[in-house]
Amino acid sequence: MITTIITFIIVFGILVFVHEFGHYYFAKRAGILVREFAIGMGPKLFAYRKNGTTYTWRILPLGGYVSMAGLEDDTEELKKGMPVSLITDENGVVQKINTSKELTLVEGIPLELTDWDLTDGLWVEGYENGTEDEIKRFKVDHDALIIGKDGIELQIAPRDVRFQSASLVDRMLTNFAGPLNNFLLAIVAFGLVAFLQGGVPVTTNTIAQVQTDSVAQKAGLKANDTIIAIDGAKTPTWDDVAQHIRSADGKELVLTVKRADKKQNIKVTPVQKNVNGQKVAQIGIIAKGKMDRSIKAKLTYGFTQTWYVIKQLGNALASMLHGFSLNDLGGPVAMFSLTSQAKENGLISVVTLTALLSVNLGIINLLPIPALDGGKLLLNIIEAIRRKPLDPEKEIIITMIGFGFLMILMLLVTWNDIQRYFFR
Repeated sequence: MITTIITFIIVFGILVFVHEFGHYYFAKRAGILVREFAIGMGPKLFAYRKNGTTYTWRILPLGGYVSMAGLEDDTEELKKGMPVSLITDENGVVQKINTSKELTLVEGIPLELTDWDLTDGLWVEGYENGTEDEIKRFKVDHDALIIGKDGIELQIAPRDVRFQSASLVDRMLTNFAGPLNNFLLAIVAFGLVAFLQGGVPVTTNTIAQVQTDSVAQKAGLKANDTIIAIDGAKTPTWDDVAQHIRSADGKELVLTVKRADKKQNIKVTPVQKNVNGQKVAQIGIIAKGKMDRSIKAKLTYGFTQTWYVIKQLGNALASMLHGFSLNDLGGPVAMFSLTSQAKENGLISVVTLTALLSVNLGIINLLPIPALDGGKLLLNIIEAIRRKPLDPEKEIIITMIGFGFLMILMLLVTWNDIQRYFFR
């Protein structure tokens, strides 16, 4: 169990880090201030600040996020009447605003806040040293820091470095960069698999084995039979064979089989089998395969396999439009179960699972649902069509609705996964 937990944390951590690094890189490239790049969630364990970004390692080793200026309330640490202390330079310009009660700045100027503008005017004002005779205003440096309640230093976010100030193209690239990085990770991971296993497995439309008491055996199929067509449609690859069987939906299929240079038609009706909590149509045959050990096959496998998985996921999402089930989705519990199985099968299985999950994460994030990257891209497209951005308040409402929907869906999926994997 311990090794499974560690493997799960590593796999999940890689997926999240790669995804968030995509957003981080393109935001930096566009001149958007990335205030924080966090790995993990919850209270901080470690914080390091460089080039305007605070890098934090947080206690819960699941998840992570990139905090970009303008996508949240950047001055949420400040409240009217709050006692803070200010660190100024030799010209009296504020360099740090300390809101933490745990951290005392010896040379700080005590101030009871009455108002501030850290977006355009760049100033704070209030009663100095607890006296209420006069409100004093201090100029704030463009790159000043706010020390939060947890002691983490975050740079303030003037308007010119906010997400909304970047060009539409840069914002779209920043939103798309997370899923893009997941696809790139899948390409690298699948490529690594090809080299680790010494080649690329290639399945043919020839049967290697017929399972005992299966639909195929009862219909008369035998090892070394080649399925050249199903219902008249040619099946030159095993993927074509499998796709026809999966999409049969309980209907009888007519298989055109080549056996010893003779063709014959064999009728079969696939049956639904439970595989990892999902119903899959099968007839009980195993493909005959071989290993392509060429350098070309190894180098291209990352690209071809990633594209294949993307197409399969696209087909799966399209099929959900005809009949949606929670069993079609999987959350952290399903990921943990799959990680446990992959760990038992060794390094190649773990790397393969990482690639599959990375493609899944990329595709899911591109769905046009508010709060997901795809939802943000949809708003970008609407902005391009309207030639003006959506009202910020409306955008916040849309995003919150999407976030609420995702939270409810996640709870339902998690509960469904618990029942599927622990009480079946």
